Amino acid sequence: MGWASSIAGVLSLASLAGLVYQLMAARQLRRFMMEPRICPELRPSVTVLKPLCGDEPGLADNLSSVCRQDYPLFQVLCGVADQDDAALGVVARVKAEQPDHAPELVIDGRRHGCNLKVGNLLNMLPQARHEVIVIADSDVQVEPRYLDDVVAPLADPAVGLVTCLYVGRPAGGLYSRLGALGINHGFLPSALVARALGRHDGCFGATMALRRTVLDQIGGLGPLADVLADDWALGAAVRRSGWKIALTSRPVDLLVHEPDFKALLAHEVRWGRTIAAVDRPSYVASVITQPVALGLLAALFGGLPYLAVAAGAAAGRLWAVRAEERALGLARASLAILGLREILNFVVFVIACCGRSVLWRGKRFRIRRDGTLELVEGISS
Repeated sequence: MGWASSIAGVLSLASLAGLVYQLMAARQLRRFMMEPRICPELRPSVTVLKPLCGDEPGLADNLSSVCRQDYPLFQVLCGVADQDDAALGVVARVKAEQPDHAPELVIDGRRHGCNLKVGNLLNMLPQARHEVIVIADSDVQVEPRYLDDVVAPLADPAVGLVTCLYVGRPAGGLYSRLGALGINHGFLPSALVARALGRHDGCFGATMALRRTVLDQIGGLGPLADVLADDWALGAAVRRSGWKIALTSRPVDLLVHEPDFKALLAHEVRWGRTIAAVDRPSYVASVITQPVALGLLAALFGGLPYLAVAAGAAAGRLWAVRAEERALGLARASLAILGLREILNFVVFVIACCGRSVLWRGKRFRIRRDGTLELVEGISS
């Protein structure tokens, strides 16, 4: 039993470290949300690129929110690859409702690589008219001050790219709520802890903004055409050229729609394997962010005396979640769904560590060791 006690002791220490991490994460999120909003010194002209694929839930509201900006000069470009894409009807409705800042449409089926989103962006980019390029995912919903938030950090000449954190807003039932919880109490506070610890390489696809001159200098979007983590790769290219990545002073909303457990699991495993492809040692080490799972494992190996570790980890994790809910103005989640979320966190982590294939837009890809994608058929995850 000596080895089991030793493992339990190590897991207990890891659980304690994870609890400290969770408390730090909640504190960082509270501080971030209390910081004053930055007003831009200049308001350069902006083109927003919105790559679309299908009529996803909330798409009309998401597009309308970008068109309703309190900003002097901006262009909204939507791109699809297929003239029969269901998103076309949504774009037409938004154009009719927003005549002053109607979104423009690019229909272009040319493929540039395995990453179809990047291919869509490459097809749209020649139609972009303005100085600042903003790339925003289709599931993002924003406030009227969004473009001011995005361009404000660009006043610093050392900043080459601006990105946004995001808050998950469920657009459905249980599985959508679980997905949003993973964002709000996993991704979002962890991203702030990473920056507090000196990692400023985070670049998030919800929004990425950069000057056209910077985009040209790093070689454009073409090199990203086969990369799964295109947002991270874009940020890395900007950093290699000597610029910094800045965060906007407010997060955007990301609509989370997961129709069933299979879709939720595939989505989150893809996220996990994307992060692992970029930095596998750091992803494996991120197990430290799961103090409840580590505490329960300690009890499994060490027996009843270690249940106190698990109980303490659960209490501390709950305190952190409630603090994050208050900071973000979210409704309190039930203990049952929070428990399900903790289990799912660990399941996703284990699966993501044990493979390199992902499901994306109905296709299966293998992630090569350099982070690029290879389209495959009939392989297991």
